[in-house]
Parts: sequence; C-alpha cells; structure tokens
Amino acid sequence: MKIILLQDEKKLGKKGDIIEASEGYARNYILPKKIGVEATAKNMNDLKLQKANEDKKAKEILDAAKALAQDLETKQVVVKIKAGEGGKVFGSVSTKEIAAAYKEQHNLDIDKKKMVLPESIKTFGTVEVPVKLHPQVTGKLTVKVVEA
Repeated sequence: MKIILLQDEKKLGKKGDIIEASEGYARNYILPKKIGVEATAKNMNDLKLQKANEDKKAKEILDAAKALAQDLETKQVVVKIKAGEGGKVFGSVSTKEIAAAYKEQHNLDIDKKKMVLPESIKTFGTVEVPVKLHPQVTGKLTVKVVEA
C-alpha cells in the first residue's frame, strides 16, 4: 500500500515522502496514529500543491534575503567607542552594539545572532562584518568604529 507521510518518522522517511508499506502496518499503525495518509489521487494532488506552495514561500524568503544583503552592502554603520590616552580603546564593539547602531541609524532591525564576528572589534577603523541572512545568503555590513 502506498502511503504519504504527514510527519517525519525515523524509520519510514521524511514528511511528504511516498513510501510502500504492508497493508497491516499501514492500517494498524500509520493511519490510526496519523503519521501518514493513503496515496489516493486527491491526496497526491494535495501533496503536489503543498510542495509547490512551500517552494514558492522558500523562493520569496530567499529573494528577500538577497535584497537585504544588497541593501546592507550599500550602507555603513558608525559605532562610537570611548578611548583613553594614546588612542587606546576602552572595551570593545560587539554584535549587540552594531545591531543597536544599525537600528538607530537606518531604522531596520538586524538580529545580532546572525552577525558572524570571530572576536569583538577592539580598534578604530573600518571593518566588514558578515551577516548570515539565509543559509544561502551572506551579506557584508561595513562598520566604522570612531572615537566618541
């Protein structure tokens, strides 16, 4: 009997997979526990429409991430930090300060957890910070650190 899985099942497969199961296993386990439904013409068509809708949503999210990445590359964020004698920096600039400065200057939120900063910025100057917007899209944000 052909079954369309409605959820991920460890030994059977992933959600949306079409599997072949014995009659007894399907009738006594898969169907009553709502793990899957019988692969009728109507259910197959519903699955196809659902996959098309998911693909469309995924494409829209990817396009939005690409647009945001291009927008990030055109903008610059200025972060002010205190310095002592001889231009020595007090503290450092972390992703939290960069995200707050970006929101303040460009009125747009960027999640601080998406910024890939190997270590905090402890010098004055310009630094490019990679921002992971999507698994396939990474934008570069230019951060200019100046003395307050």
